[in-house]
Amino acid sequence: MFVLELTYTAPLEAVDAALPAHVAWLDEQYAAGVFLASGRKVPREGGIILAVGEDREAVEKLTETDPLVVAGLCTYRITEFLATKVAPALAEYRQQLPS
Repeated sequence: MFVLELTYTAPLEAVDAALPAHVAWLDEQYAAGVFLASGRKVPREGGIILAVGEDREAVEKLTETDPLVVAGLCTYRITEFLATKVAPALAEYRQQLPS
């Protein structure tokens, strides 16, 4: 599982102008089953996405297609972790430690 942390690198006015394309991109990833949760950071300096993916490389390539990245408005920090304990609603995403 991955925590994707977006950090805005441009003024909020520029981010807001590109937000509809970013939201459409988010919707595509939710429909594909890649994103589980997302939202703005407080204070509004970027956002957080909880994602599942094949591997880190695939997730890195996916973040490069975010319209905010394409427009040069944000950067991503990607943290991979093993979700060995999850809420019942996320049971299908529970992972095992490597042996």
